[in-house]
Amino acid sequence: MAINRDSNVYTISFAAIMVTIVGGVLAFLATALKPAQQANIRNEKMQNILQATGLKKYDGISRAEAGEEFNKCVVKRITLDYNGKELDVKTNQDPIEGELDAFNIDLLKEYKTIKNKEDRHYPLFVCQADSQTVYVVPVLGKGLWAAVWGYIGLKDDGVTINGAVFDHKSETPGLGAEITKYAFENQFVGKTIEENGKYAPIKVVKPGKKLDNHKVDGISGGTFTSVGVQEMLNRTQEVYYNYFKSKK
Repeated sequence: MAINRDSNVYTISFAAIMVTIVGGVLAFLATALKPAQQANIRNEKMQNILQATGLKKYDGISRAEAGEEFNKCVVKRITLDYNGKELDVKTNQDPIEGELDAFNIDLLKEYKTIKNKEDRHYPLFVCQADSQTVYVVPVLGKGLWAAVWGYIGLKDDGVTINGAVFDHKSETPGLGAEITKYAFENQFVGKTIEENGKYAPIKVVKPGKKLDNHKVDGISGGTFTSVGVQEMLNRTQEVYYNYFKSKK
C-alpha cells in the first residue's frame, strides 16, 4: 500500500516523529553537557572571588586557573546571618558541600524569594596570599532590566576596599553594562565604608560631582544601574561592617 505523502495524517505523523527524535537528542545533550556547564559556572564564581581580592597575582586569572587556585587562597568560607552570627564555618580543608556552605549560597534565589533582608544569608570568604588577608563579600541587587551583582574585597581592617568585580544579566551595552569595566570597578579601590567609627555607605553619584572617600562616579546614561549598584552595596556591606566591628 502506497503512502500518501500529501495527506494530513502523514504530515502530522512525520512532525510528531521528528519532534520526538529532536527532543530526545536535545535532552541527551543537555544531560551530557550539564556537568561541564556546572563546572564552568563554579569556576567563574571562583574567578570572580579571586579577582575581587585586588591582589596582583589574581589579576586576569582564567577560569581554569581559578579552579586550581581557589582553595590555596580562600582559607575560610563563612556564612553569616543578618546580625553577624556565624551559621557555618568551613576551611579550605573542607569540601564545598551543604546548603549553608558560603560558596553554595544562591544570592539571586534568596533575593527573589526572601523579601526580608534580615532572613537572608551573607557569605564571607577569607582570602590569604602574598602575606595579605583580604575578606571578599558578595553583593546582589537590581539594575535597569535584571539582576546586577558583584564581589567586594576588603583589607584586613574590614573597612577599606582592596578590589571590586561587578557583573550583570542584561544591562544595556555602552551604558549600564559599563559596570563590568576596569574604569568603573577600579574607582572603589581605596574607598572606605567607615567614618568616625560608624558605617559610611558607598555612594554612586552622577559623573562630575565632587568625590570623597565614600563616593564614586556613576555610569553616564546608566542611572538605574548605578542606583542598583549603590543599593546592593549599602544593603549588604552594613552587615559585614557590623560583623567586623564586633570582632574588633
